[in-house]
Amino acid sequence: MEVSITKSASFTPLASWEEFKKFEEFKSEIEENKLGSDMAEARQLEQITALHEKAETATSYGEKQRRYLSKRSSLPRQLVAPLGSFYCPITLDVMVDPVEISSSRTFERSAIERWFADGNRYCPVTSSPLNDLVLRPNRNLRQSIEEWREMNNMITIVSIKPKLQSSQEQEVIQSLQKLHDLCTEHELNRELVSLEDYIPILVGLLCAKSRETRTLALAILYILAKDSHDNTERIAKVDNVLQPIVRSLARQIGESKLALQLLLQLSRCKEVREVIGTIQGSILLLVSLLNSDDSQASGDAKELLDNLSFLHQNVIDMAKANYFKPLLQLLSSGPDNVRMIMTDTLSEIKLTDHGKLSLFKDGALEPLLKLLSHDDLEMKAVAVKALQNLSSLPEYGLLMIREGALGPLFEILYRHSLSSPSMREQVAVIIMNLAISTNVQESDHEQVSLLESDEDVFKLFSLISLTGPDIQRCILQAFHAICQSSSGSNIRTMLRQLSAVQVLVQLCELQNHVEVRASAVKLFHCLTEDGDNSVFQEHVDERCIGTLLRIIKTSDDEEEIAAAMGIISNLPLDSEITKCLLDAGALDIICTILSDGNINSRHRQQVSENAVKALCRFTVSTNQEWQKRVAKAGFIPLLVRLLVSGTPSTKKSAAISIKQFSESSTALTKPIKHGTIWCCLAAPQRGCPVHMGICTVDSSFCILEANALEPLLRILSENDVGAAEASLDAINTLIDGEKLQSGCKLFAERDAIPPIIKLLSSSSAHLQEKALLVLERIFRLVEMKQMYAQSAEMPLVDITQRGTSGMKSLAARVLAHLNVLGEQSSFF
Repeated sequence: MEVSITKSASFTPLASWEEFKKFEEFKSEIEENKLGSDMAEARQLEQITALHEKAETATSYGEKQRRYLSKRSSLPRQLVAPLGSFYCPITLDVMVDPVEISSSRTFERSAIERWFADGNRYCPVTSSPLNDLVLRPNRNLRQSIEEWREMNNMITIVSIKPKLQSSQEQEVIQSLQKLHDLCTEHELNRELVSLEDYIPILVGLLCAKSRETRTLALAILYILAKDSHDNTERIAKVDNVLQPIVRSLARQIGESKLALQLLLQLSRCKEVREVIGTIQGSILLLVSLLNSDDSQASGDAKELLDNLSFLHQNVIDMAKANYFKPLLQLLSSGPDNVRMIMTDTLSEIKLTDHGKLSLFKDGALEPLLKLLSHDDLEMKAVAVKALQNLSSLPEYGLLMIREGALGPLFEILYRHSLSSPSMREQVAVIIMNLAISTNVQESDHEQVSLLESDEDVFKLFSLISLTGPDIQRCILQAFHAICQSSSGSNIRTMLRQLSAVQVLVQLCELQNHVEVRASAVKLFHCLTEDGDNSVFQEHVDERCIGTLLRIIKTSDDEEEIAAAMGIISNLPLDSEITKCLLDAGALDIICTILSDGNINSRHRQQVSENAVKALCRFTVSTNQEWQKRVAKAGFIPLLVRLLVSGTPSTKKSAAISIKQFSESSTALTKPIKHGTIWCCLAAPQRGCPVHMGICTVDSSFCILEANALEPLLRILSENDVGAAEASLDAINTLIDGEKLQSGCKLFAERDAIPPIIKLLSSSSAHLQEKALLVLERIFRLVEMKQMYAQSAEMPLVDITQRGTSGMKSLAARVLAHLNVLGEQSSFF
C-alpha cells in the first residue's frame, strides 16, 4: 500500500522534553473542553501549531540530531502496517482528517461531507438515523495516524540512503524520486532528510553521468536549501560543492534552471557569494542565462549576478561577458578609485560591436566624458583609453560628437602640457574613429561635423607637420574619412587652399613609415577627385610621378596601390604629365595590372578600375603616336575583354578608350589597291564595311576588327548609365561624318538600332539626349526610316510630351524625319 505523509504536532524527537510536556498539557486541556464552534476549534489548532513550532525552534540542531539518532535506533526495520481503525469506511483509505458523527462512527472528513451533501441523513455503516450532522474531530485517532505515518516516513528515509550508493542507475533514480516526493510533501520530512545527513551524498550525485540523477539531486538540494538557512550553510560547507553546480548551468534547460535556483539560494550565504565568481566559467554561464528566453531563468540569473556584484572582480568578469549594468553603476556613482578601476576595465576588455552598443544604450558615455575633464591626469588617461576602445562603433562616435566630446579631446591633442605622448596618440585614434563615424549618418537625422570652420581644418592639418608618425597617420585617416562625408566637398576645397597637396606629395616619399605614406596617398587621391587642376600641376612633377609608380610596383597594401593609380587616373590631361608617365613606364605597369586575372578583392578591383581609367589619357585621338604605343602593347584586346567581364566603372573607361581609338580609324585606314595585274591574280582584298579600306586592330584601331561592337551593344541594355553613355559614344563613331551610310547599313545587319531606340525610355535624361542625337542622324536615311520608324515613334512622342524643352525640340526633329510631324511644327 502506498504510504502518504503529513506532519504530526507531537513528534517528540524534535523538541526538548520540557517544551513537549507543556505542549501535551495544553493539548489535554483542549481535549477536555471540546467546543462546538468550528471557529473556536480553528483558533485552538493554530495555538497548538504555534506552540509546536516554538518547541521545535527552541531546540538546537545538535539537540535535534541527538534525539533523532536516539529515536532512529529504536525503529523497526520494515514499514508498519496501518491499524484497521485508520481506514475510512467510505473511501477504504487511511484517513488524514478523521471526524466522528453522532452514531459514534469515524470517517474521512471530505468523504462524509460528500455523503451529507448527497442528502443522506443516516450513518453509512449502521444505516441508523442521525440526530445531527455535526462533525467532531477525532483527535486521538488523528494523532495515532500521524505518529504511524511519521514512523513509517522515518523508516523510508533511512532505508533509501544505502540505495543511493547502488551501481544500478535506475535504482538510484527511483530512490531519488521517492526522496524528492517526501521532501516536497512536508517540511518535517525535509528536516529528517537533513538529520539523516543526506546532503554530502546528494552533492556527490551532482557528478553522476545520468542527467536524471543530477537533476533530482539538484532539486532535492534546492528544496533543502530553501527550507532553512542551516541547510544552506551545510550544503555550502561540502567540499567542492560549487563546481558541479556550475557545470550543470551549461547543460539542458531543466537541469540548468535547477542549478541556477540552487546557486541563487546558496548565494544568500556570504561565504558562498565570495566563491561563486571564482569558479571557472560561472559568470559567463550566468550572463548567458540572463539572456535566456525562459523568463524565470533570466530573472534568477539577474538576481544572482546582482548578489555577486559586491565584489569588484565579479563586476569586471561580468563586463567581460558583456553584462555591464553593475560596472556602469559603479562607474557613475562609485568613489574615484573604483571609477578608475571600472574605466580601466572598459579600456582593456575586448568589446564586440554588440557589447559597445549595449554600453552606448545603457549610458556609459556620460560618466566617461566627465572623467575626460577630470583634474587628475591619471583619471583622464584611463578615460581616454576607454573612449578609444568604444569610439570605433559609429553610433558611439556620432553620440560623442553630439555630446561635446570634441572640445576636451582637441584640448588634449593641441596642448602638450595636458597629456603624455601616448595619451595624445590615443586621442588621435579617437578623433580618427569619430571622423569615420560621420560617414554613416542617416539622412533623416541631424548631420554632425567633426570640423566646423576653416580654422578647425587648419589647426588639425597643421599637426601633421608637428607630430610623430602615429598621430600623423590618424590625422590623415581622419581627413580621408571627412573628405568622403556629406560635408566632404567643402573640406576638400579647404585642404587644397591650405596647400595640403604639397604636404601630401612629400609624405608620399616616406620609406620608413609606410602606414603614414599609405594614409597620405589615400587622402591625396581623395583630393584629386574634384577641384582645380592647376593645384596638381603645380606640385605633380616627374619626381612625384616616379614616386607614385614605385608605390604601385612595390607596395603590399592594395588600397594604397589603388589610391596611387587613382591619382594618376585623375591627373590633369596635360601633355607634359602624360609624357612623364610614358617615360616612367606607366604603360607597362597598367598592362601588368590589367593582365592579372586575380581581381577578387575589392581593392584589387579598384586598382583595375583606376588603371583602365588612367589608360584613357594615352588613347586620346589628338595624339596617334600615343595610341600606336598603346595598341602595340596589346591593350585593345584587353579593353574588349573588359567590356564583357569588367565592372561598370571598368566598362565605362574601356568604352571611352575604344571610342578614342575609333576616332582615328578613318584616317589610319589603308585604301584598297585596284588595277594592277598582280592584283588581278591575287585574291581580292576585303575592305572594312564602314571605313571602306584595309583595317587592322593594331594599325587603324578598328572597332569591327577588334570585335568590340557586340559587347558595346550589350552594355546599352545594362543598368549603368555611365557605361551605356560611353558605349553609345563609341558606337556613334561608326556613323560620324561620311560613314553614315555604311555605318547604318552595318547597324541594320548587326541589329544595333533597336538597343539605341530602347535608350529613349531611359531614366537618364542625358542618355536619352545622346540616343536622340544618334537616331537623328540614322533617320536621315530613308531605308532606316522604313525599317525602324514604327518602333521609335511612341518613345519619341513621349519625349515631346514629358522631356525638357531642348529634348522636346530634338525629338520633334526626329519625328519630322519620320514624317510624323511637319517641318514647320511648333516644337521647333
